[in-house]
Amino acid sequence: MKRILLLVLTNVAVMAVLLITTRILGVDRFLTANGLNMTALAMFSLVIGFGGAFISLLISKPMAKFSTGARVINQPRTADEAWIVETVRRFADKAGIGMPEVAIYDGPPNAFATGAFKNSALVAVSTGLLQNMTREEVEAVIGHEVAHIANGDMVTMTLIQGVMNTFVVFLSRVIGYIVDSFLRRGSDSQGGPGIGYFVTTIVMDIILGFLAAMIVAWFSRQREFRADAGAAQLMGRKQPMINALARLGGLQPGELPKGMQALGITGGLGKLFSTHPPIEERIAALQQR
Repeated sequence: MKRILLLVLTNVAVMAVLLITTRILGVDRFLTANGLNMTALAMFSLVIGFGGAFISLLISKPMAKFSTGARVINQPRTADEAWIVETVRRFADKAGIGMPEVAIYDGPPNAFATGAFKNSALVAVSTGLLQNMTREEVEAVIGHEVAHIANGDMVTMTLIQGVMNTFVVFLSRVIGYIVDSFLRRGSDSQGGPGIGYFVTTIVMDIILGFLAAMIVAWFSRQREFRADAGAAQLMGRKQPMINALARLGGLQPGELPKGMQALGITGGLGKLFSTHPPIEERIAALQQR
């Protein structure tokens, strides 16, 4: 609940900073004179930036189950399922969080954790992970996902995404109005903004969206190092996590739905947009601990 409150307060603070900055620079007077209501824009940006991220967080568990076809283990049917549930329970107790739901889904090697709250999260592992790793390595991967939950990473990433969304929505429209006002300078045009506003806003949404995605991806990569360290701490030693990462480096990573990629154990190829650091960097970071 504290992280949800932080999410709300941070977005409010972002809008306050933006409004104060535009007022100090005199931008608000210029834009208001040209028909832009800064307060209304701030509220609109807050609702779009914060609202979308918050809704995504709240529906993350059911969407993850639906998109991956994950089957929640309510009653273990095999010894392997019983072992997975017990492993998650043991790590959850050690991390001081409520028992997450545990699920299995069909697919190449991967795993993820999701959910809006620490005490009602979801940990899911793929059949490919279970078939291609030793139990100790699977245990390390589960520890990694439990560490994500204990660290509050789902809410943290939502917080960062919400802040970035807010900046993108606000700044793209401010820039759009400035460009449109310049293009229509000397004109007697009345009414709403012109074509310059709409074109500029679309272009800036794309450009700022890419910059925001790079910032979010950078934070996600830092989070992965912490989760690796958390898995080592939960297991009491780092070698199993190192072994798991080394094996994952030699496997074909399982593709997760786009909205789930930042929650999985494996990452993408693009350096700037990758939500996970290279396997080699993660192993090196663990070895240096």
